[in-house]
Amino acid sequence: MLAGFATPQGTARYRDRFLQFREADHFRCPESVPRAGELWFSSIGLGTYLGEPDDAADEEYVDAIRSALRSGINVLDTAINYRHQRSERNIGAALAQLIGPGELKRDEVLVCTKAGYLSFDRNLPADPRGYFMHEYVETGILDPKELAGGMHCIAPRYLENQIDRSRYNLGLETIDLFYLHNPESQLADVSRDVFNERLKQAFVLLESSIKAGKLRYYGMATWNAFRVPAGSRDYISLPEVVELAREAGGPAHHFRFVQLPFNLAMPEAFGLANQTLERKSISLLAAASRLGIAVVGSATLYQGRLTHGLPAPIQQKLGMKSDHENAIQFARSAPGLTTSLIGMGHKEHVTANLKPALVPPARLDEWTRLFSEKDA
Repeated sequence: MLAGFATPQGTARYRDRFLQFREADHFRCPESVPRAGELWFSSIGLGTYLGEPDDAADEEYVDAIRSALRSGINVLDTAINYRHQRSERNIGAALAQLIGPGELKRDEVLVCTKAGYLSFDRNLPADPRGYFMHEYVETGILDPKELAGGMHCIAPRYLENQIDRSRYNLGLETIDLFYLHNPESQLADVSRDVFNERLKQAFVLLESSIKAGKLRYYGMATWNAFRVPAGSRDYISLPEVVELAREAGGPAHHFRFVQLPFNLAMPEAFGLANQTLERKSISLLAAASRLGIAVVGSATLYQGRLTHGLPAPIQQKLGMKSDHENAIQFARSAPGLTTSLIGMGHKEHVTANLKPALVPPARLDEWTRLFSEKDA
C-alpha cells in the first residue's frame, strides 16, 4: 500500500502547478482548524456515489479520477458502501496509476472515505442476509444488537474492520479523512443518551486508529443532522459532538471535519441558526468556524436537479454562463465552506465542473443578497 498522507507542503506543491486556479482562489485552507488548517483543498472535489456497480462504470470512474487529479482537483470523496466498494477501489487504481510513475505524489491529495452502512463486496449477493451473517456476524465483527435500522453500525469493532477494508481498497496505508456515515441514522432506533455513548466509543476507536497511522483526521458525513431545526429527531448539536471528541481524545482530538449537503435548494448550513454556542443561536458554518471544524459541502448539483431552470436573479448575481455553473459557483462561494463535492463518473464531467473555478468565488455581499427577502 502507498505510504504517506496529505501535507501542507504537498498540497501547496499541487496548488502551485495550477497557476490560473491558484490566482482565482480555487484552493483554500481551513485556517481555523488545528493542524489541518495549513492543507490546501481544491474548492471543488470529486464524489463517487452514483453509478452502476459494474466494470464499465469502474473504467469510467478511474478515467474521471485521473482526469480530475491532472486538472486541479485534489479532494476525492467516497465511502465503502458506494457501488459495493467499487468506488474506493476505483480511487485506489487511479492513485496507483499516477503515483507509481511519479506523475503525482501521495502528499498532494486528500482522500476521504466513510463507513457506517453495511456494504456488499462488488456485487449484490443472491442471499444478502446470508452474506452478512457469514461475513460479519459469525466472525464476531458485528453484533446484531448494535445495528440501527437493520443496516447501520458505528460499533468500534465494526468500524475497525471497515477502516482496514477501506485502506486495502484504496491502496493506502493512511486515509486522510474518515467520516462516520450518516450517524443520525442511529437516532431512529436508540435514545439520545445511547447514541452519545456509541458516538463517544466510536471516537475512542478513531483516535486509536490515528495513533496507529491508519487515519489522519475524522469527522461526520451527514444528510439531515445539521440541516434540521434543534429538537428534531435526527438533529445533532455540533458543540455537543465536539465535547464528546474532547472526552475521547483530549484537547488535541482529531474530530476536525463535517460534511453535509449544501446547495441552492439546501442552504441550511448558512441560513438556519440551529446551533447553540455561548447561549447564542448561530448557523452550522458559523459554529464550525468557532469550534475549529472544517465544513465540506455535498450534493452541490443535487444530483442534477440544479443544472437547469434556476431563477434569473441567481444568474444576475453570480454571473456564470449556465445554471450548472451558477449552482457550483453558489456552493463554492459560501463563507466557511472548504470544498464543494460533485459526482463525476466521466472525465467530461471534470472539464465542465471546473469551469467556475477559473474565476474567483462570488463577492460576499453579492452572495448574501441571494438570501434577502427582496430577492427570495
